[in-house]
Amino acid sequence: MNRKIPFTGTLAALLAACASTPPHSDQLDRARAQIEVLAQQPMAQQAAAKDLEAARNRLAQAEAAQQHNEPLSEVDHLAYLAERHAQAGQARVEEAVARQQIAQAGEARAHALLEARAREANNAKEQLAAAQAQLAQLQAKQTERGMVVTMGDMLFDTGKANLKPGAMATLDRLAAYLQANPQTRLIIEGHTDSTGSVATNEELSQRRADAVATALIERGVPAQNLHAVGKGEDMPVATNATAAGRQQNRRVEVVFSDPQGRFAQADSDASVR
Repeated sequence: MNRKIPFTGTLAALLAACASTPPHSDQLDRARAQIEVLAQQPMAQQAAAKDLEAARNRLAQAEAAQQHNEPLSEVDHLAYLAERHAQAGQARVEEAVARQQIAQAGEARAHALLEARAREANNAKEQLAAAQAQLAQLQAKQTERGMVVTMGDMLFDTGKANLKPGAMATLDRLAAYLQANPQTRLIIEGHTDSTGSVATNEELSQRRADAVATALIERGVPAQNLHAVGKGEDMPVATNATAAGRQQNRRVEVVFSDPQGRFAQADSDASVR
């Protein structure tokens, strides 16, 4: 009888140890892992502090229930709630990160737009400076009619409408300006002195204006941007009583539109066709 007592005591101790071991909960493991993932997020405290706190509280309750050998269903339920709080917090963190990325992308786009506008402004300034330099080479003058380039009678022989070779350099520069500024349009006016009949002078001034327009078209200027008109002797700039005055009156004037292709009011009746 005495030999059975030690065996009985050992069995009782084993049974007591088994009874005190808390049951394992996979749900509790998942909750711990989810909370750990959330806690490691850089924006967790900023975007999901309440969710993280609630998850940790529920996890503590689940662990306490497990230690007190409460039913596994109760442990799993509390652990499930902890996991759900952690998942909600993770969703808030991901939303906050997405919003931050969108904001940063918006700032990047705004910065890129500002840089693009700055480049456009610089390009416009450079183009304006280049245009002004080209006009200076053409000896253009600002008038109430806009910018005007005057070509004297040295372009043509007396009574003729054929351009002299010496006119080509000026026409080359004028064509280069128009190609660099394709919105610009021209009114090309032929003028004569009072020598000869009115009809003859009108016809000669028209042929000279046409000759300049044709030369520009041959250099690549669109014909629709040019309007040639003969003014005859109607618009003298000097007296016709002297040889010097008559020489000034024999000319071709080139009137420039503004950069948008518009002419001053004084030339609104002579729009380019």
